[in-house]
Amino acid sequence: MLRNQGTCLYLRSLYIGKLLPIKRQFDLWSPLPNQGWKPCIDSADTPSLPERSQGYIQVFLDGGLNQQRMGICDAVAVAKILNATLVIPHLEVNPVWQDSSSFTNIFDVDHFINVLQDEVSIVKELPREYSWSSREYYATGIRATRIKTAPIHASADWYLENVLPVMRSYGIAAISPFSHRLAFDKLPVEIQHLRCKVNFEALAFVPRIRLIGETLVNRLRDPSGKLQASGTEVLRERTDDTEKERAGKFVVLHLRFDKDMAAHSACDFGGGKAEKLALAKYRQVLWQGRVLNSQFTDHELRNQGRCPLTPEEIGLLLTALGFNNNTHLYLASHKVYGGEARISTLRTMFPLMEDKKSLASANELAEVEGKASLMAAVDYYVSLKSDIFISASPGNMHNALLGHRAYLNLKTIRPNMLLLGPLFLNKTIEWSEFQHAVINGHKNRQGQTRLRKEKQSIYTYPAPDCMCRA
Repeated sequence: MLRNQGTCLYLRSLYIGKLLPIKRQFDLWSPLPNQGWKPCIDSADTPSLPERSQGYIQVFLDGGLNQQRMGICDAVAVAKILNATLVIPHLEVNPVWQDSSSFTNIFDVDHFINVLQDEVSIVKELPREYSWSSREYYATGIRATRIKTAPIHASADWYLENVLPVMRSYGIAAISPFSHRLAFDKLPVEIQHLRCKVNFEALAFVPRIRLIGETLVNRLRDPSGKLQASGTEVLRERTDDTEKERAGKFVVLHLRFDKDMAAHSACDFGGGKAEKLALAKYRQVLWQGRVLNSQFTDHELRNQGRCPLTPEEIGLLLTALGFNNNTHLYLASHKVYGGEARISTLRTMFPLMEDKKSLASANELAEVEGKASLMAAVDYYVSLKSDIFISASPGNMHNALLGHRAYLNLKTIRPNMLLLGPLFLNKTIEWSEFQHAVINGHKNRQGQTRLRKEKQSIYTYPAPDCMCRA
């Protein structure tokens, strides 16, 4: 049903979508104006680094790259709260992606330590006397130095009451699991500033990831130099300013539409009974049927905006917003559920769509190929450098980039899921009506500063904690 409806809308868009006024096209690509906020993470009254540490803190981080990124920020904050020395966090192997990349494979560890050297004591590895405290040690039995009861969004006081005594007794404390284990509220200003300093300044990718990322960005901005210009070269000058303005901009689409996402959503994606049964079986294997969405019908889920946008639907959204078939679109995704067949309509809508493998040679990608965290890091880099970023559905990468781009005042389009769900269910809607609804429903969802509310993530909404009035 949705595939047919989407195709119908798309056919109408082929000739109507090109009639957007020039001003709307200009507004669409224009950078965000100054919104009166600026980064503000250096506090004059930040306590200096004490001469003596209370002991060592280890954390073991699960999840994908962006969940681990937030965990790293929280680990630094906890080390500051406890006046502890932080050991470079251990990144667990993700059971889905099977990537064993370590912190030092992804992030520039020397830059990380140097940026934070006046705030927190950080070491690359434990001294010999504590070398026994390892992942293997904690996996083989109950250990007095392991903290495994840290609640979700624990307060600073919880750490002072439960972790500090262990650290004082043994000289070390290892916290696992640690993801999402620090509250977003009721923390000192300097701790909030520190979390953002880690996220936006200290966590820089290693040079090889930055080089690959910059190579892709250069080729997106100068398509005529595809597979020629490298990340160390400068974009060639263009004599035609209009051509340069048009060809030099690109959109990054984070298409989060993998099998896990499709199965967990419990939505119907038009693949018939066989697909529904396959996803239900997969859902049972991974989550033993404990999926909240399973209790709702597909119609109810879509009306509630709880279904991820398919490649075709995100293409219709982009077309309705005013992006045409001359738009340079970079596809940031790991594996799309359904493969090339699932994105064929999107590729027809946007024939200039690229990804890592179409922009770079196998030799250039050799160091990151097959390593999900490194590939995600490259996508993150390109996404941060794009003129416009849009994600097909909420998730850790969406949230991380939403916050990072807000911190830098960059345009980010947030799909209005509550609006789009019912629109895609409407079998009789005309293209003009669909486009009008989409444009009006996204006027205030293009990067305008949103202040963080209670319990919301500081990494998604950095204002006002880490930003101040300009």
